[in-house]
Amino acid sequence: MKKIILSILTVGVLTVQAQDTLSTIDRQALQNYQSLKPGKSKFMLRGYYHTGFENVAEGDESKNQFNFGKIAPILMYKQSDRLFIEAEFEGEFEDGKFQWGIEYANMSFVLNKYMTIRAGKFLLPFGTFMEKLHPAWINRLATRPLGFGHDGIAPTTDVGVELRGAFYSGSVKINYQAYVINGPQLKDGTNEPEEAGMLKFGYFEDNNIDKSVGGRIGVFPFSNGMLELGFSGLTGKVGADGSVYENVRANLYAIDFSLVRNVNFLKSMIDLKGQYNYSQISDANYIVPDDTTGLFYDFNNISNSYYVQLSIRPSMIDNEFLRKLELVGRYSSLQTPEGALWEQNPTQTALGLNYWFDWRTVLKLGYQTTDGLGEHDAPTPITQNMFYIHVAMGF
Repeated sequence: MKKIILSILTVGVLTVQAQDTLSTIDRQALQNYQSLKPGKSKFMLRGYYHTGFENVAEGDESKNQFNFGKIAPILMYKQSDRLFIEAEFEGEFEDGKFQWGIEYANMSFVLNKYMTIRAGKFLLPFGTFMEKLHPAWINRLATRPLGFGHDGIAPTTDVGVELRGAFYSGSVKINYQAYVINGPQLKDGTNEPEEAGMLKFGYFEDNNIDKSVGGRIGVFPFSNGMLELGFSGLTGKVGADGSVYENVRANLYAIDFSLVRNVNFLKSMIDLKGQYNYSQISDANYIVPDDTTGLFYDFNNISNSYYVQLSIRPSMIDNEFLRKLELVGRYSSLQTPEGALWEQNPTQTALGLNYWFDWRTVLKLGYQTTDGLGEHDAPTPITQNMFYIHVAMGF
């Protein structure tokens, strides 16, 4: 009987030990599995769309049409609390065909609460308009200021790596961005002779081994954050390797400001913004178009542009309809090099009245007039008037 009891106890002890061993193995396997997990991933689809009607009159010619506008889905993926991916696609009609493009696509990694690094194609923080204000539901008007966008002098996007963040110096908040990119490229007149000396932005491939460097510093001098002052710069070689323009360099600068505050006696919120751009490109000789004798010409390749915009929204009055209205005015100017075949000096005044259905859906009515020397491929005096009705929605 004693032997039987002893045998039962021995089997029980061995069973408990085996279970403990298995539990230890299971726990270790679970810990190993959890350590390999990438984290809690999340996916989000955002973006915007705008469409409308436009009437444009220039000289004796005029046209009016409904405009498809643009749809821009933005894909955002969170791999973990530190790793993010974002990409914006753009779909619009161009030359009678619907085309898709990539505005930007990049990956960000949070180093600490003061520093984030990102790589890929991103909107350049050269001033604030292109990076923060150009989406149709954020831009208070249906058009961009002179000097931005197609054939503008302000950079838009590029491919590279960027370090950004923010910190406090006493009560003053400072944000910063510093980046290394492929950089803008010089148009030497080979393909488009009338645009020789211009810069082209946003290309995926570099035309030389030199990399452009730049950055922006934004300062909030008041503790309530109502005012931001920004200073931007970008420099690098823009000529193609092996060409006569390989040492041509571009230096770009910008100053921007933003003032947002409530004005009690108007029962309104005012939003005042502006940006000044300056572009300086090294002197170079360009081939005279359609000449067979080898003639060259040159010019002082300096351009500048600026805009100032004010919007007023009576957000503190009692009437619900009036609270959703916003009055906008903007003045902008562009000055390109005298003597260049793409010489321009237009000025533009734009006025708009917006109705906000909600914080991200807006109906825009506006009028815009542009005067001065325009049409960079054949500089001639122009006077263009435009009336538009647009609707834009962020989603």
